[in-house]
Amino acid sequence: MKKQSGILILILAIVLSFLPLLLKVGSDFEGADGLAEEAILEIASDYEPWAEPLFEPPSGEIESLLFGLQAAIGAGFIGYFMAYSKFRKERVHGA
Repeated sequence: MKKQSGILILILAIVLSFLPLLLKVGSDFEGADGLAEEAILEIASDYEPWAEPLFEPPSGEIESLLFGLQAAIGAGFIGYFMAYSKFRKERVHGA
């Protein structure tokens, strides 16, 4: 039963990941930063940012790479912490 549930969840995750791409073929999937900037300029056209980025990636591909790397490191940390907690609990309780 657990194996079937895992496979079903995996299939559902894949479908949910690709469904927007299939429904909105040819659409631009912009990031939230660009959309927020456009909204701010519509509300207050004289707005000037009060802070500058510490690092500006040379291209969109590098920016995507860094974002993916950040996500992978975060997922690895969360996975390690969850596994460590589980095995620590098993070792302490002898289960």
